[in-house]
Amino acid sequence: MTRPGLIRIGALVSGSGSNLQAIIDAVESGRVNGELVVVISSNSKAYALERSRNHGIPTEVVLYEDCSDRSSFSRTIAETLKRYRVDLACLAGFTRILDPLFFELFHGDVMNIHPALLPAFGGKGMYGRRVHEAVIQSGARFSGATVHFVTEECDVGPIIIQDVVPVDDDDSPDTLAAKVLQVEHAIYPKAVELYCAGVLEVDGMRVRRRG
Repeated sequence: MTRPGLIRIGALVSGSGSNLQAIIDAVESGRVNGELVVVISSNSKAYALERSRNHGIPTEVVLYEDCSDRSSFSRTIAETLKRYRVDLACLAGFTRILDPLFFELFHGDVMNIHPALLPAFGGKGMYGRRVHEAVIQSGARFSGATVHFVTEECDVGPIIIQDVVPVDDDDSPDTLAAKVLQVEHAIYPKAVELYCAGVLEVDGMRVRRRG
């Protein structure tokens, strides 16, 4: 999981990119021993692209509809990351599920942030507002966010960091989402910081910190 020198980071986005912005801010502040070398969007109108351009980060757009199928889309994403020599790919509001072919072609590490406490409330179709609706409907008293390494199976990779927020009696999906988003903006840059510092070790499904 560790690499000497500056880590080359790529981000995959589909929407507004608030988590991307949190990572950009951490990189520019010097907290992260890495550089954002490319932002790849599956949506040509994503505001995340504007954020990237404002900071001089190269951008690429890969549209699903321009590819013949999910494998073709995943291949294009992997080849784009390889072209920029990316070490760590960060999924930051990326709404497409990558085909297993992606993991055969891209040999760097991949992180994702999920708006709940995995392994609960994860899996295919569980993203955005749907997650917060499910948490409230379940009666859970706590939710939060999870940063994890990505594997071929959706939302089950080794967990790097989690943080918790209370689910209040009067919470709606929107108010819960706002609380969780604040946590996301704190823990995602922290996970990237730890990765780039070379202190993370994966032992099965457990991620340990050295030092």
